[in-house]
Amino acid sequence: GGRVYERFFDCPLDYSQPDSDQRVRVFVRHIVPLGKEGKVHELPFMLYLQGGPGYECQLPASVKGGWHALAIKEGYQILLIDQRGTGLSSPINADSLEARFTTTDEKAGYVSHFRADNIVRDCEFVRKVLCEGRADGEAKKLALLGQSFGGFCITTYLSLFPNSISKAFITGGVPPLVDSPDAVYQATYRRMLSRNKQYYDKYPRDIQRVRTIIKHLDKTDVKLPDSGTLSPRRFQQLGIFFGFTGGFDKVHQLVFKAADDLATTGKLTTHTLTAIADSQSFDTNPLYCILHESIYCQEGNASLWSAHRVREEQFAAEFEHSWDIISTREDSSSPVYFTGESVYPWMLEDYAQLRRLKDVGHALAERSGWGQLYDTSVLARNTVPVAGATYYNDMFVDFNLSEQTANSIQGFKQWVTNEYHHNGLRADSRVMSYLVDLLRGDITDL
Repeated sequence: GGRVYERFFDCPLDYSQPDSDQRVRVFVRHIVPLGKEGKVHELPFMLYLQGGPGYECQLPASVKGGWHALAIKEGYQILLIDQRGTGLSSPINADSLEARFTTTDEKAGYVSHFRADNIVRDCEFVRKVLCEGRADGEAKKLALLGQSFGGFCITTYLSLFPNSISKAFITGGVPPLVDSPDAVYQATYRRMLSRNKQYYDKYPRDIQRVRTIIKHLDKTDVKLPDSGTLSPRRFQQLGIFFGFTGGFDKVHQLVFKAADDLATTGKLTTHTLTAIADSQSFDTNPLYCILHESIYCQEGNASLWSAHRVREEQFAAEFEHSWDIISTREDSSSPVYFTGESVYPWMLEDYAQLRRLKDVGHALAERSGWGQLYDTSVLARNTVPVAGATYYNDMFVDFNLSEQTANSIQGFKQWVTNEYHHNGLRADSRVMSYLVDLLRGDITDL
């Protein structure tokens, strides 16, 4: 369905110092519809911004389905960008930081340049290179599609470079226009509680299974194949899958297998431990942990491990459990609740690769020198056609906060639906086609 070109761009680390020797390499997969290679300098671009933060953009197995097919049908060539710090774009990990820097301050200072504002500036850098020589106007603009954190980046793009965008589509990623993360976690913990109750309604026998697993993890030092520690608190993080279509079933299969291991062998098998480790990507994509809460921080605000503080201060009764009580009260029917996408300081101990980034993670959590990601005055005067899917039951991006933002962006066409969870774009190609029709004006009754 398409010919793939693999492109690298040499971008400034800090765009306030564009001539500095400090650079980052940005990787972009460029997909041109088959048979139209000769029009590579004419066809408009659609740039896809991946969710995260901290995840690379995967090359699709085929562009004959999903949103890729629709983009090609609409006449676009596609740009799949590995956001800086991910994939092939100067990836951030313990090895790469240790190879370049000696002190924690140097490492944290470097990572601080990997937020949405500079991701957007990289996209603008790429746009200028690929559109060089084109006539001014629409031919030099990008159409944008952003999933989850990608939608956060689009909102920053609309704030910084609105004249570079022809149109934009956001799925599950209309960001809250907050100054710090606390309000976000106050809302999303409530969503987590609701999803936990739905999970145990679907799999009531997992209440006892999970308690048995937690009891074992509390009394046993369980090491994962990658040398990480499978603690009770880390096991709770499997609840991140509750935010996705099919997530209940995925967690249940892991719980069922782990409980069966304990019943038959008295320990968790390598097969089960590997499956659990493979389902948690914080070690392979460490930015998701150490930079996650900063995506909600505006100028002058530090995150200070917001999810951890909010949990302890406001949701301790629901998410904090005494493992001693669980160990001694076998007949108790109270469930152990899973957590969602929240990140915590103890992750820098339980995850093998994150241990090597412990000082950097804490330094970034205490950092307050962040810049502004959004310009509300520019958004209020927006003229770029924008449509977004807001999922009413989204566990990661709170509906109420997203709705406030959508109402703050002039001309934003919002589709509110409870048909999908956070991964609606991947789960059903109708999501993208609906947004295209909505922006075109073919759908008016919301």
